Amino acid sequence: MLIAGLFIGLVAGFAVGGRIDNLISIRLRWPLVIFGALALRLGTEAALGRDLAIAETLRVPLLAAAYGVLAIGLWANRARPGMSLALVGIALNAAAILVNGGFMPVWEPSLIAAGFGRADVLSPIHVILPASLDAAFFWSAGPLGDVIPVPLPFLRNVLSIGDVILDAGLGFFLFAGMVRHADEVGSDGRTLRSVDPSQPLILAGSPGSEQSGGIRAGTGLAASLVGIAALERPIVLGGSGAGLAMPAPMSSGGVTAPLLPGVLRTVAIRARHHPYVRLAVNGSFSALQTGQVISLFGDRIHQVALAALVYGTTNSAIAGALTFVAATLPNLLFGPLAGVLVDRWNQKHVLIASDLLRAGIVVLIPAGVGVSVVLAYPLVFLLTTVSIFFRPARTAVLPRVVHDDELVSANAATWLNETLADVIGYPFAGLFVAFLGSALPLAFWLDSVSYVASALLVVLVVIPPVIRSAGSVDPVPGLTGIRDDMAAGWRFLRREPVLFANTLQAVVGQLTVGATIALTPLYAKVVLRLGSLNWTAAYAFIETAIGVGNLLGGFVIGLLGARIAKGRMVIGGYAVYGLAVVGLGLTNNLPLALGMAFAMGISNMVFIIPTQTLFQERTPGDMIGRVIGFRFSAVFGAMTFSMAASGLLGDAAGVGPVLVVFGLITLAAGLAGLASRPLREA
Repeated sequence: MLIAGLFIGLVAGFAVGGRIDNLISIRLRWPLVIFGALALRLGTEAALGRDLAIAETLRVPLLAAAYGVLAIGLWANRARPGMSLALVGIALNAAAILVNGGFMPVWEPSLIAAGFGRADVLSPIHVILPASLDAAFFWSAGPLGDVIPVPLPFLRNVLSIGDVILDAGLGFFLFAGMVRHADEVGSDGRTLRSVDPSQPLILAGSPGSEQSGGIRAGTGLAASLVGIAALERPIVLGGSGAGLAMPAPMSSGGVTAPLLPGVLRTVAIRARHHPYVRLAVNGSFSALQTGQVISLFGDRIHQVALAALVYGTTNSAIAGALTFVAATLPNLLFGPLAGVLVDRWNQKHVLIASDLLRAGIVVLIPAGVGVSVVLAYPLVFLLTTVSIFFRPARTAVLPRVVHDDELVSANAATWLNETLADVIGYPFAGLFVAFLGSALPLAFWLDSVSYVASALLVVLVVIPPVIRSAGSVDPVPGLTGIRDDMAAGWRFLRREPVLFANTLQAVVGQLTVGATIALTPLYAKVVLRLGSLNWTAAYAFIETAIGVGNLLGGFVIGLLGARIAKGRMVIGGYAVYGLAVVGLGLTNNLPLALGMAFAMGISNMVFIIPTQTLFQERTPGDMIGRVIGFRFSAVFGAMTFSMAASGLLGDAAGVGPVLVVFGLITLAAGLAGLASRPLREA
């Protein structure tokens, strides 16, 4: 699998016009430290394989030294795209090995599922853990060990989460290194035009905003953010060439594709300046997003496992519904408060603490359900409560790690990651949970590890602090100050015509989103004509179609978003979503329903991504948390209401007619935006 990651990185680099000589020209910091550590690690394993007594005696010190020195070398190069991922992967694997006295644990059921047996484990570094998930498994760092089976031809293996992250990091490093501009590297091999990551972000009108040492570049955040600092951002990301969604040929700076003739070479050069490629070689953005992808995949695994636990324990639909209610209530109850506190706190610390707290909560869920299924509800409620602090903090830091002309693409990439987690993660989660059988706690433990990995990646990213704009005052401590901050966030939202109109539009328009979430399973069961097809399979097909639509919609918005007014995209997105839901309610034909679901997915991205960008552009950096908190609370409150109302109406009037009515409401909400000039012209 390590070779597969390296191969993918090289192929992707060649595909966008990268060159090997760009990669070779990179001069790592402390290269002797890195290669020395690798030599020590491989040499130790070779000595252990030959049964050398001294190597066995010094197994733990030698391996600890190898991993420790390697971590130092990777830390010194963490600014390079992919290196922070490699560091986290190495750290997780090292923890598992050192906890087990110099052995990497391999879970026997995963070994068998991958097509191996005990006799196939010949490495002197590995030790087999039995199938039982008891305390010994947990204290042997089993969740950090090799527990993910890969039963694919030519790739057959058993992986740890650390392996996956390390593989992704090395692939990122090769890709980013190949597509670098030749003039990005100075005589000492370091990236040129790097911004000092210790320099704070300067807001409009703040002291020193006119003497910011050359980093005062626009971010597109209206009257708020006007400067940005990044962690060794490559020079192509700061260029003033082609716009966000216009990957036209630019001066290649020496990056060419000499082996690709004619049209293919032109395509490669264009791809080199594609917005997503530019984001991929941004070390800060790629580290943040990779951490999110890892935790999102972990979430999908634990969500499927939670459904299996709750339904398997109770065989009750009401019990499952209460789990969903417990997961949505915190958004309604604590959204504004979370936003206020996020604005007051260091947002990087919020991201780290949220990940670590969620890691601890997820571990407790299977134990709680084992005692009583009722305990699942407060734990899910607590998990979502922590998550509502993470979300506004992530939204607030994103404009500080990308350039202004990359913000729409960055938001699109964020939603694409979540969509990929749906399209790929849910099927994988279903297979993995089925493989686990009664060993469901492992799914939650893996999700916990994914949160820890995400937290470690955030630690490695430098996020510039925000300096408050001129005229602002320090937050007042205590409950009075929190109340005043919440009031200030509401006043700003109320007086900003575009954001307030957008929020009102969303409260009405997204009623249908809640209704479709609640009614789609019943729609598949009682409305669609399926023949011999099971209704649960039809439901899965509909959800997959929505996910594929989300994927395509997010990709297209990332390419074309800068060419279309954001307000008009939002209006059109709601209108099309409403029409698609109306079509869904009017048909009982599965292929037509899948087509409507696909349209729902595309239009969902068309109103979500521009909305998020509008809030980032128009909200001061020191208020974005509380403003977004109010929006989340209003929208999720409406969705929660519509879930309950649509369920009652569906029983009384039928699922199809209720979907038609809600679809018409969203269509009207979208078209109503045409009557608001600020929203229409945003």
